[in-house]
Amino acid sequence: MSDVSSPVAVFRSVARPPAPSAVSNALVFGWRAVLKFRHVPEQLFDLVMTPIMFTLIFTFVFGGALAGSPRDYLQVFLPGILVQTVTFNAVYSGMGLSADLDKGLFDRFRSLPIWSLAPFAGLVVGDVLRHLIAGAIILAIGLLLGYRPEGGLLGVLGGFALLLAIGFGFGWIFIVLGLLVRTPMTVMTIGFTFLFPLVFASNIMVDPATMPGWLAAFVAVNPVSLMTTAIRGLMGGGATLGEVAAGLLAPVVLTAVLAPLTLVLYRRQ
Repeated sequence: MSDVSSPVAVFRSVARPPAPSAVSNALVFGWRAVLKFRHVPEQLFDLVMTPIMFTLIFTFVFGGALAGSPRDYLQVFLPGILVQTVTFNAVYSGMGLSADLDKGLFDRFRSLPIWSLAPFAGLVVGDVLRHLIAGAIILAIGLLLGYRPEGGLLGVLGGFALLLAIGFGFGWIFIVLGLLVRTPMTVMTIGFTFLFPLVFASNIMVDPATMPGWLAAFVAVNPVSLMTTAIRGLMGGGATLGEVAAGLLAPVVLTAVLAPLTLVLYRRQ
């Protein structure tokens, strides 16, 4: 039998398929994140119910005292609750990563010939999906309660684009935390311990002018306040370029610093 017909020769004659691109890898892991929602739909229930309760409670319990009427308060509060929802939801990236690491799943991913950041890109895609679903539900509830975005459709789309950028940037914080902490509950505890001062010591719920001077000074430079101001401006139709740039500053810096750090920590494991 000639060498041409031997199994080795046959395999050698077949061209190696092109390696999948980084984008292709990321999309595959993004689809994995989508399948998680399909098979575990109660995850969405947990993520959506908290912001709905915050919206209803603060609007009807505190709205009259803080802004004169629930409807007037909603005009200020709803863009802020969108920011709060995205930052809180970002914690679940770290929790999911911690759970996957505990199961040994990422050891398998590490052995595959794929882009190193592809599994984390999948987590980010899952985040984007969560943010869009939660944000759309909150906006729909706000519209039913009387919220009217004066910036129109373009303002809402711009606000949601900024919202996704915020979720993308903050998600890296908790991905890094998920690499360092191996239990999902610990990731959640540390994450919310970090987020609660940032979210509640901000301009989301009340006017900083009513706060003590030292606290108002912190609120003025708090990234959550800057992001909330930018989204209020976009959805309200009065955003300036400076406000949008200030709102994007924290997400851009977090991504630039923590995405490479994620890869370093992942390769050291």
